[in-house]
Amino acid sequence: QVQLVESGGGSVQAGGSLRLSCAASGITFSTALMGWYRQIAGKQRELVATVSRTGRTNYADAVKGRFTISRENAKNTVYLQMNSLKPEDTAVYYCNAANVDYVRSSYWGQGTQVTVSA
Repeated sequence: QVQLVESGGGSVQAGGSLRLSCAASGITFSTALMGWYRQIAGKQRELVATVSRTGRTNYADAVKGRFTISRENAKNTVYLQMNSLKPEDTAVYYCNAANVDYVRSSYWGQGTQVTVSA
């Protein structure tokens, strides 16, 4: 059974920082493309950042220079360090694991709320 469990969300003032974690189980983590997505109420889910199995990273323009995605294969965990947070970063953040074992696939966590106040 695949499980992605996010943690680290919460409320912070603008300019502050949060670190999200996503612990995966039931998958061969080292083979997965791991990503963070977010969904603002009433809008579609959007990409925040991804990190490939080789460590290559990709970021949405809105978060470049402020957010850093990383993975720790030994712990089956992916992180999202969020600095210089803005009110517009307020959203539910979801962890995603894709293309596990080189097979087209996509698994989602339950989401964690991030609220940034002005």
